Amino acid sequence: MVDLHPSAISTWGATVVFANVLLTRLGIPIPAVPVLLLAGTAIANGQLSFWHVLTAALAGALIGDGAWFTAGRLLGRKLIHALARLSAAVEKRMRKARALFVRFGPAIVSVSKFVPGLAIITPPLMGTTRVGIVIFFAWDAVGIAAWATFWVLGGAIFERQLSLLIHEVRAHGWTILDVLFVIAAVYLALRFIQRWRMQRPLSLAPVSAEQVDAMMRADKPPIVLDARPEEVKRQTPQSIPGALPVDVRSPDTIDAALLARDVVVYCVCADDATAKVLSQQMRERGFTQVRALKGGLDAWERRGYAVEPSNGPAVIAAQSRREKNRASPQTCGITLRGIAPRAAATS
Repeated sequence: MVDLHPSAISTWGATVVFANVLLTRLGIPIPAVPVLLLAGTAIANGQLSFWHVLTAALAGALIGDGAWFTAGRLLGRKLIHALARLSAAVEKRMRKARALFVRFGPAIVSVSKFVPGLAIITPPLMGTTRVGIVIFFAWDAVGIAAWATFWVLGGAIFERQLSLLIHEVRAHGWTILDVLFVIAAVYLALRFIQRWRMQRPLSLAPVSAEQVDAMMRADKPPIVLDARPEEVKRQTPQSIPGALPVDVRSPDTIDAALLARDVVVYCVCADDATAKVLSQQMRERGFTQVRALKGGLDAWERRGYAVEPSNGPAVIAAQSRREKNRASPQTCGITLRGIAPRAAATS
């Protein structure tokens, strides 16, 4: 196994920090904190310069964030639309970042590095706003400096404990590089397990676009729910004919009168995550015949099936009222109209 000589740490330490932070800021799922902690330990041992490490972290993060900001400025809502398609979690973080921006302005850039999930979302979102480049990079530099300094100083403060850990690692024939690779592998495995655990209970048999089309031609067609985010609906104002918009954050608005109907939910997220989440929430409320449309609206359109302009804020309660009226017995009545005889004509 390759061991790192102190001279190699002094020569390549800042470069490793730069590359690690750059890849992290570009969205590659590798952790940057362990490298910054080890850099702090090397600083405490006199093997690295604090200013070199801070400059490397600043440069890597600014380049990565700048790339996302530029993409947001050039692509605008198309990029936000594409990011929202990735998963329900990304769409949720996007809403959170937008709400914080409305409340606090561009200053949220300086604290986004400390909030899980917001660090990668904030730069492209800022690119779609009217925030100036200078203002964005100024706040971003402040946030990066605070974030990198926090972890580097943490590594320096706990230098003794980390040095003991490194000594134990070397005593067992391992190196720092081995530890970093293991940490990265564990991090990726945890991300994968988290995604798998979310998908497993939602992996009930989805319904294909062809099946939905056949169901809609039946005597009792299903209720189709449009679970796309509002941002996506504004970007793509088409929907499956008769689809009712629903907010995944408020599944309680779906009336229980629809319990007896087949329900199909669709979205535009990867793996139909939003539709599956809403389907699961509805099942927990007693909806036993609800399934997610496999491939979402994209699959429906690729098959050449018809779409119609979205109706905006349609109310699902109206559909439930129609279901109640169908279920209730109808009373039939006959209205008789009498015609009074004309008065006898007087001669």
